Amino acid sequence: MDTTITIEVVGKRLFVQMPKNAADIQYIRSFTYAYWDRGTFRWIVPNYKRNLELLKTYFGERLTAVVYATPATVSPITDNRGVRPETLLAIKKPSGRMCLLFPRNPEVESLIHTFPYYQWDSQNKWWSIPFHEDYLEQLKIVVERIEWSFLFEEESADQDRVKRLTASDVQDYRRCPDAFIMKLKELRYSERTLVAYKSCFEEFINYYHDFEIDQIDETMIVNFLRYLVTERKVSISYQNQSINAIKFYFEHVLRGQRKVYQIDRPQADKLLPVVLSEEEVAAILNATPNLKHKAILMTIYSAGLRVGEAVRLRINDIDSKRMQIRVVQSKGRKDRYTLLSKTTLEILRSYFLAYHPKQWLFEGPDGGPYSDRSIQSIMRSSVKRAGIKKAATVHTLRHSFATHLLEQGVDIRYIQTLLGHASTTTTEIYTHVTTKGFDQIVSPLDRLEL
Repeated sequence: MDTTITIEVVGKRLFVQMPKNAADIQYIRSFTYAYWDRGTFRWIVPNYKRNLELLKTYFGERLTAVVYATPATVSPITDNRGVRPETLLAIKKPSGRMCLLFPRNPEVESLIHTFPYYQWDSQNKWWSIPFHEDYLEQLKIVVERIEWSFLFEEESADQDRVKRLTASDVQDYRRCPDAFIMKLKELRYSERTLVAYKSCFEEFINYYHDFEIDQIDETMIVNFLRYLVTERKVSISYQNQSINAIKFYFEHVLRGQRKVYQIDRPQADKLLPVVLSEEEVAAILNATPNLKHKAILMTIYSAGLRVGEAVRLRINDIDSKRMQIRVVQSKGRKDRYTLLSKTTLEILRSYFLAYHPKQWLFEGPDGGPYSDRSIQSIMRSSVKRAGIKKAATVHTLRHSFATHLLEQGVDIRYIQTLLGHASTTTTEIYTHVTTKGFDQIVSPLDRLEL
């Protein structure tokens, strides 16, 4: 019996060749996304974080060799990203979606149709779905049942993308024209939109820093938008914001004719929100020692607020008699009321006695509203201290608020009202990220007398 254990390092994968042993198999399975590859008769473990070092430590003297190879030396069954017989390849993209390549199979395709936001990409010839570990597990179960091989890859974000030009890169760096900012204010655009448009338009005019703004023609605009995609590799939302900012200047400030620039306006990737468990939220709050910081995060989670809504809260927006929080002129210029929890009210009273805010509930050092960035920084620090590995941001608290209410059995229409969504369609996404209660659902077949 062969007792040798070897690890072959090939790019983002670790190929582990080892004899069959229950304890070793259990250890290998403890790695996220580890799986048995029937094509090569080896275990495959993702090569990221400290996985290789952990394997070396675990096997110790039993490890015969660690071989480093280039992806070209791997057999075609594990190296080729094309469709392979009886193989499903899942590729997690940096955008948060997962691409699936496999031969035609009605059982796999039927499962894909149960996932939200599934899409068929006719150009690349693959299916794509939002990435979620539960979806990955469901795919593995189907693949195992039909006796296929399952491959998983995780792409890293582009490291070679061009950085944005800054004032230190461009001589005579141009600031956004006052007329642009005044027109945004005149048309009552929100402060967040104003900041975003200003930033995008400054990048645009400094890309053509040798030209006067009125010399920039339609062809140059299209070339800049292509540069954002191919070289800057910006997100879809940033690309759309840039298009909107440029159109705003030429159409509203210069009062030019409305134009559709000859570049496809991308649709935003449809992703599932990151959601924390109730225990994880508690861990984050307990890992926030500063009273003011804790009050901010508790208010956001307990009321399902956006970060911009939290910083604009005034003292008189807290209605302790009706146990409500008034959110004024939120997204879409709408007012709404949301929950004021008893625990949040208690900590807000302690915070008020300690900090004595005058106008804004959460004041910054200058007496104005607390900044969005400061709250994001607080969240990052607390998440790190709590040991949470999920990519949790302040907005994750809002997603978690909605999901936890849904898991408590609250009607989705009430959750829609609390969040300020215009349609339940937006709110329904939370039904796809919760599995609580599934074990209590009885199949209709089990009710039949057979």
